[in-house]
Amino acid sequence: MSAVDTAQNAAPAPAPTPAMTREELEELIREGVPLVGNFGIVVESLGAGTIRLRLPYKDDFVRPGGTVTGPAMFGLADVALYGAVLSLIGRVELAVTTSMTINFLRRPPPVAIIAEARVLKLGKRLAYGEILLFSEGDPEPVAHVTGTYSIPPHAPVTVAVSHYRVDEVP
Repeated sequence: MSAVDTAQNAAPAPAPTPAMTREELEELIREGVPLVGNFGIVVESLGAGTIRLRLPYKDDFVRPGGTVTGPAMFGLADVALYGAVLSLIGRVELAVTTSMTINFLRRPPPVAIIAEARVLKLGKRLAYGEILLFSEGDPEPVAHVTGTYSIPPHAPVTVAVSHYRVDEVP
């Protein structure tokens, strides 16, 4: 059996464990980012470098025309990327947004909004990721967001975005 055959038949490596739990992240969102924490955001799932959040519908989030307001969606996207980054590096609260761009694709109806975020690149000082926002129950995104987070000095990261452990690299 060749090395190629062995590699193709090898079992996939187990997904790494996130550096924070869902509960720890929800608490940090509520207490560390109180403006967005008061939105009632729920962490539905959390993986290493990925997160799914739910912004419940509130009348406060509706703007004229009967659509969910952009600032509520932007806040959800920002905290989603924050959570995805922290899922890789742990509780580094001073990680901050350095840039974020949102493209509104469709008008969302007044329902809960779902955010699905993933880190695309994690470096020593910067993390870059994307977020898709959906109206609950609709598979078509209402917005596409990209952003960069600045990461202050902290303990070394041991899990890379591609899901290999740094200590296993030859």
